[in-house]
Amino acid sequence: MERRTLTPRPGWQQTVEEQGLIYPLTRYPDDTLRPYWDESAYYVFSLPEVEALEEVVEELHRMCLAAAAHIVERDRFGDLGITDPRVAEAVAEAWQRRSELPSLYGRFDLRYDGTGPAKLLEYNADTPTSLVEAASPQWFWMEERFPGADQWNSLHERLVDAWKKQSALLPPGSPLYFAHSAADELGEDLMTVAYLKETAEQAGLETDWIAMEEIGWDRLSGRFVDKQLRFIRSCFKLYPWEWLTTDRFGVHVLDTLDNGGGTGSTLWIEPAWKMLLSNKALLAILWELYPHHPNLLPAHLDGPRELATTAGYVAKPLLGREGAGVTVHEPGNAPVIREEPCCYQELAPLPSFDGNRVVLGAWVVEHESAGLGIRESSGLVTDEYARFLPHVIL
Repeated sequence: MERRTLTPRPGWQQTVEEQGLIYPLTRYPDDTLRPYWDESAYYVFSLPEVEALEEVVEELHRMCLAAAAHIVERDRFGDLGITDPRVAEAVAEAWQRRSELPSLYGRFDLRYDGTGPAKLLEYNADTPTSLVEAASPQWFWMEERFPGADQWNSLHERLVDAWKKQSALLPPGSPLYFAHSAADELGEDLMTVAYLKETAEQAGLETDWIAMEEIGWDRLSGRFVDKQLRFIRSCFKLYPWEWLTTDRFGVHVLDTLDNGGGTGSTLWIEPAWKMLLSNKALLAILWELYPHHPNLLPAHLDGPRELATTAGYVAKPLLGREGAGVTVHEPGNAPVIREEPCCYQELAPLPSFDGNRVVLGAWVVEHESAGLGIRESSGLVTDEYARFLPHVIL
């Protein structure tokens, strides 16, 4: 793994925007705009290195599924902050019927510097973003700048194949809706959903658009409807389950939930059992089940324990996005127990390449490794000011 510099292509911003990345710049607190898509540098990997990382990702995914089974079997929903019995029941039922429910993709965030084993930082298996840039502009950048090279990137083909394989699980006779929140100001959620909709259409599925805020509730029929009052029988939503179940109409989501048994009216993708994998409590449960695994970091739910005096720790809210609420605690300081439920994970500072802190976003489609996206940040926490850099295999 190596970071190399390169002169950006003339007109790079227009190029990536035309390829679906309509948010190539980030506005900083001083009101300046700086590149989010950053092709002034790139990362190089060897093929054996990528093949080894692919094996790590698929092993981590298998371990996460085993941890999900453990949570359901041992009724450990409380550790995840799932205290509503109806939500816990819906998640458990979805897990038991998972072979009957479409499930598409997820993203592992890994610490890796090219030398030691990759370490799991978290797993977003419900609403992962940075998909568009990983799948499309990154690939076209490689073809233009490094013709004949390769890339850890089979995202597009695997997504289309996944929709084809799972099309039989969708309710017949109605389109698959694709929904994002209208509150998305940057366009990242919009374009992620637009790209996934495109892959579904290439797989031969009938699709339609809707914003989460436009989904209506028909009291007479007891079903969710679109703006034309058509039943929404299935919907891919880039909208976290913890929001979906606690919104004003959350009770209706649970009342009409189609968990593959045919008794409900709306099939949601990702399925409810993905709540088990997108919760930071998963990190502590993995450490319980696989202590000292080379690809895991020590993590606890009841406090930092020994981490406060040994390696230091990072306190992560159980639910969060883009580093929100994450605090870093150096070793030797008195432990700080947060009021909100947190996972306390060993501090493993992101590796620095030329002063840039890098995290690998390794993608899984269905249950297989599918690609890589790389983000850089200035600090230890990868936040909303991170930059996306392309990569090649040489």
